Amino acid sequence: MNETDTASCGRTPSEGQLALAEAVARGEASEVTQRSSLPASLYTDPEHFRREQAALFARMPQIVAPSALLPESGMAIPHDLSGKPLLLTRDAEGKAHVFHNVCRHRGTRLVEGYEKVCSKRLVCPYHAWTYALDGRLLALPRPETFPEMDKSHYPLAELESFEAGGMIWFAPAPEADFSDAAILSEDFAAFGLDRHYLYRRKTHEVSANWKLVMDAFLESYHVTRLHANTIGKFFKDGVTAGDMIGPHQRSAVGRLGEGVASEIDNMGALRRRITFAYQLVPATLVIPSPDYVNVMTLWPRSHRRTLIEDFMLIPEAPKDDKARDHWERSWQLLDGGVFASEDFRAAELGQEGLESGALSELTLGTLESGIARFHETLTAIISEHDG
Repeated sequence: MNETDTASCGRTPSEGQLALAEAVARGEASEVTQRSSLPASLYTDPEHFRREQAALFARMPQIVAPSALLPESGMAIPHDLSGKPLLLTRDAEGKAHVFHNVCRHRGTRLVEGYEKVCSKRLVCPYHAWTYALDGRLLALPRPETFPEMDKSHYPLAELESFEAGGMIWFAPAPEADFSDAAILSEDFAAFGLDRHYLYRRKTHEVSANWKLVMDAFLESYHVTRLHANTIGKFFKDGVTAGDMIGPHQRSAVGRLGEGVASEIDNMGALRRRITFAYQLVPATLVIPSPDYVNVMTLWPRSHRRTLIEDFMLIPEAPKDDKARDHWERSWQLLDGGVFASEDFRAAELGQEGLESGALSELTLGTLESGIARFHETLTAIISEHDG
């Protein structure tokens, strides 16, 4: 049994995944037959970026990390990429939480650093207020100096969150709707992500607008060209299909080799014939390869600067040097090669070109209709918020 079969053992593709695979098998491409265009200012205007932040990143549910980042109870990890200090925990009951990484006493950062902490309790470094991983305030020194204080009124400030299908979502604003996340979790569970192991994670700083990075994963026109020396040789040119789940897009690209007619209901076999990709609004990418999955969360810091956290998930922890060598080569191929040296670099070069003022608009062909849909979705959300 190879890595692909192990990853998807006992898994059946979702109805939506099967529908896209069947469309690719029929050789169907985009139904769009006309060119379209986008204003260059969408990528270069600081005021437009401010509107995006308010309408998208300050309101909408988004994936903060795969569940594999916190594989066991008794774990906590700081998360600062959004620009606000957050703290992800998994409590004694196995439930994931997303808190503000802020002590309720004087506002001190509760946990420092980047790596996970394994502990049943979190102790503030300033005055030693102590919290459980479910956010409860357990104890504080000299409690008599806080007369009539009820500890139950001082839990860590928690953000709404949702975990399913191997992903942890959170919402910056209250009363979040996680219904689309629940639907997507069926697809993610079909890949076995709820049982995967986190092999590597890395944060990239990219000198480009976040949408230029998203755009690259919304079309297959570039795959056999930009990636000619890496993964381009594995794919059919322009044989792709896509659909939408709420504001999110799901796409499938045909791989060279065997057709997709046989064993289409077996996820392991299907992944050798189809590469799925998920482009989640506002800014998350889920890219399943034949035997592993990359999850990329994008955190825009300005209209021309984006932090990207790349997680590589594999079916199980490497058992020997041969397995470690296999996964390391896979990591270097995508994170260091395809993503960093090709996709992210192309985004940086595009940002430089757009900021030169040479173009007033970007031209999109019929194989880039996913980009047009993405921007139509963003425009509708921003307009609704502004209105």
